[in-house]
Amino acid sequence: MKTLVITALATTISLAAVAQGPGHQRTNIKNHPRVNQVDKRIDNQEKRITEERKEGDLTKAQAQKDRKNLKTINQEKKDMRKEDKGHLTKKDDKALNQQLNKNSKKVGQ
Repeated sequence: MKTLVITALATTISLAAVAQGPGHQRTNIKNHPRVNQVDKRIDNQEKRITEERKEGDLTKAQAQKDRKNLKTINQEKKDMRKEDKGHLTKKDDKALNQQLNKNSKKVGQ
């Protein structure tokens, strides 16, 4: 009986270690200034698209195009964070902000 308990405990610990995977990194870092800044810009542009669509300043097709651009930028941000243990480098931040600037100018045109 004692051997069975020890074996069960060892198996449970082994499974827990394997479930985490090698080098498991936490990628959702709170209060990361560059990530938060980019996230806010993405949210603000999404709100602008919604408002301008409601007001009739954007066609449905243009709103969809602008949202698709935001989705692409957001995915790129996620990919960049995976490469840097959940962080955005200054270079990443600059690239994302340039893309957001370009997208922002298109919203409402």
